Amino acid sequence: MERVIEKKSNVYKMAIIGVMAAITCILGPLSIPIGLVPISFTNLVIYIALYTLGMKKGTISYIIYMLIGFIGLPVFSNFSGGPSKLLGPTGGYIIGFIFMALIAGFFIDYFFEKWYLCFIGMVLGTVVCYGIGTAWLAYQTNMQFQAALGVGVIPFIPGDLAKIVISTVIGPQIRKRLIKANLF
Repeated sequence: MERVIEKKSNVYKMAIIGVMAAITCILGPLSIPIGLVPISFTNLVIYIALYTLGMKKGTISYIIYMLIGFIGLPVFSNFSGGPSKLLGPTGGYIIGFIFMALIAGFFIDYFFEKWYLCFIGMVLGTVVCYGIGTAWLAYQTNMQFQAALGVGVIPFIPGDLAKIVISTVIGPQIRKRLIKANLF
């Protein structure tokens, strides 16, 4: 009996990881082109996935999404995909989301009851993502780091802060309901 429950639990975990990866695949391509780096919903979905799944499974769901895009399905911004997108000028941000998920997920998992620490964790994770993405953008385009910040970070700060606020409000409610339903 215990083995059956364990198998059910593993199937549930795999299914919910797949669902969050699918949601990222649906919302990730929806973007607003404002220049070399578009505004996307990917980081919002990652934040919600971290509240819904926790750090480990939330990060795995993002990596699955990233691999789906890498093999060529059009799940990245502006309905693009393939290795050229991941290795192109904005690929550093796509890879940086992994570190963002790990950092933000750590704070969400370990400081869940303190919303301000979760907020700080998401901000720190985003800053690390910005750093990786900006360094890669500067390298790929032969831009100075400061110029790459102006293209790939500065215009995104207000929107990313709004996404973090939305996640800080909605995420705990989702997690509490999952805990109450014995699904977390």
